[in-house]
Amino acid sequence: MSGGTPNGPQTEAGGSDLEHGLPMFSAGDPQALAQEKAELAELAVKPVLARWFGYARKTGPGWLQSAMTLGGGSAASSLTIGALYGYKLLWVQPIAMILGIIMLSAMSYQTLSTQARPFGAMKKFVHPSVAWAWALATLAATVIWHFPQYALAAGMTQDMIKVATKWEPTGASQTLLLLGIGVVILTISTIITWNYGSGWRGIRLYERALKVMVWIIVASFAVVVVRAAVIGNIKWGELAKGLLPLYIPTDTAGVGAVLGAFGAAVGINMTFLYGYSLLARGWGREHRGLARFDLISGMLIPFVLATGLMAVAAAVTIHGSKDVGSGVSAVAAAKMIAEAGVGEEIGHYIFGLGILGMVLSSVTTHMIVAGFAACEMFKIEPKGWKYKLACLIPGVGMLGVVLWQYMGFWVAVWTSAVCGLMLPIAYIAFFVMQNRRDYLGADTPAGGRRWLWNIGMGLAILATLAYLVYAAQGKYYEGIQKFFDTLVGG
Repeated sequence: MSGGTPNGPQTEAGGSDLEHGLPMFSAGDPQALAQEKAELAELAVKPVLARWFGYARKTGPGWLQSAMTLGGGSAASSLTIGALYGYKLLWVQPIAMILGIIMLSAMSYQTLSTQARPFGAMKKFVHPSVAWAWALATLAATVIWHFPQYALAAGMTQDMIKVATKWEPTGASQTLLLLGIGVVILTISTIITWNYGSGWRGIRLYERALKVMVWIIVASFAVVVVRAAVIGNIKWGELAKGLLPLYIPTDTAGVGAVLGAFGAAVGINMTFLYGYSLLARGWGREHRGLARFDLISGMLIPFVLATGLMAVAAAVTIHGSKDVGSGVSAVAAAKMIAEAGVGEEIGHYIFGLGILGMVLSSVTTHMIVAGFAACEMFKIEPKGWKYKLACLIPGVGMLGVVLWQYMGFWVAVWTSAVCGLMLPIAYIAFFVMQNRRDYLGADTPAGGRRWLWNIGMGLAILATLAYLVYAAQGKYYEGIQKFFDTLVGG
């Protein structure tokens, strides 16, 4: 494997025995990379607003993180918070994401300062067993959570077909339709993933189209919120209070919603993807300011807007309804849009396309991180046909269009338990690396900066540990007990 870096001489921090950079990705256009570095140097001395405007045209890896986290799970969580608690828990997901971004900022600081690949760095400066557990948990989560993404996409597509044609297949016809939808999604995702990092204009067009698809769902719920505001249904005082952590639930569902949001704002596979997506862009220490801006503009802002609008939309339409049990489904969300005056058919299409945009973004990023994780574990350079095959590892999730309803319970509990345990361990590993001078060298934070980093990362670690303890006493314990009861016929 290559030990060089496309960003100039290797830094002393990290050591010469580590693998640095991803030249098979970033070396594709060295002139463009050199020009970008020169422009960043010019932006560094400009006023804040001018600097942000310049940064906005260069963002990228943060949007990959946004694409991965804004999936079906985020939608269900946001809608449930609004449906069950109205405005009271609007503060949860923004704060959870801010803590997640603190951890990702530390990861970007380490990767961009040293140019070292995170897997090798963790093996050397924490422990090989921790690095291997991190990579294996990433791969397991990526494969398993591929299944429900396909199931969600197939269900929404079938719903749109039903609305458009009044055709509602059953039996073998329905199975063939679902499998056909799965094959189409897998094919599109594979084409995009295999060209990741190639610099093709078509990929950039796809990324822009993907952002549009993701924001369609935001616009859909914005329609509900705007209409509610016009007719006076929004209680602005309660909404403002809901943005502050003034209400902390004590019931089981509320505690689970809060801790679940804190524990899942950044998934284990996101921690693996981020460092490698930075290296794939050829970013180095010159990009550290851009990386922070990228996380805020490409991840925090879209996430807060999307989840906030969904929660408010649910709060102003179905909060307090007797039809809301412990959550709200995608179908109920589509009806919310229709009730807002958009029209039932258009409501189904808008929400369905938004969900498909979320699924495509999540599936594609899952495939990319699977390729990186597999290549690192088996010491394969992420390029050529071996990398392409590695990206297809989670492709088996396409069968989720028909299998997830049967296999969900059998694998979801175990995967959640393992990955839930691994996330705080990975956080602690990056905390340790942030304080190791033999890794970061002169870039090791000192003085007040070190205290700020450690306090922020410590809060993020405590949040994930709190979720882990709660889940271990609740759903993991009950789910695993039920699993064994089923095995023994209890």
